Amino acid sequence: MKILNDIISTVTEDHKIREIHTCIHWTAVVSKNCGLSSTFQDDCIPHVPVRDAGNLAQRAALEVVEYARSDNLLEASIGMAALNSLIEIDEDRCVELNAFEILAEKGKGKNVCVVGHFPFIPRMRKLANRLWVIEKRPQKGDLSAEEAENVLPMADVVAITGTSFINHTVDELLSLCRKSFVVMIGATSPLSPVLFDYGVDMIAGSKVVDPQKAIQCISEGAIFKQIKGIKYLIMKK
Repeated sequence: MKILNDIISTVTEDHKIREIHTCIHWTAVVSKNCGLSSTFQDDCIPHVPVRDAGNLAQRAALEVVEYARSDNLLEASIGMAALNSLIEIDEDRCVELNAFEILAEKGKGKNVCVVGHFPFIPRMRKLANRLWVIEKRPQKGDLSAEEAENVLPMADVVAITGTSFINHTVDELLSLCRKSFVVMIGATSPLSPVLFDYGVDMIAGSKVVDPQKAIQCISEGAIFKQIKGIKYLIMKK
């Protein structure tokens, strides 16, 4: 968890948690800012409890950030949202773009590997010379997570889901991207320049600009494209 440790070490200002919303698709933590993360849980044991649930509000956010290290995926989801709530995003280093626009530009005619089954996969198949999709829960045409070590070194362009922080695979995945152009994608992705030290070239994340609106959306079961009150940001190396 070296990458996670390094990102956490850059947080210099702690804040109390004001709200936590763990919803079906997304988790939001409100402290200094509002941070988002995908909501994950173990499919085999779906009712694993979250430590101290009901008593996390008003705690120091950095205390809850430690949940990001947990093997309990629901705790790790909360921890990543807490971390994102503390990161001060340098918007001077960002442009307001959707991740697919970057991948379409960089991946056209190239060998592309996407870790995570994103909605843009059908469009990407039409543009790439070859497209591999790696997924822990493979859909038709996807490869299993075990294929990552075989496929990633062959890719010209790699997109890695930010949820790799939740399942603790991010360090290993990035170590396999030897000569690729690498994009970290999704609202779980910390918009932290620390990622550039580990081979990431662009971070395609988001910033919550209207927490009330965003939380209302995720509380009503919104998937990512339905969430209002956020900006799509690309941070460049």
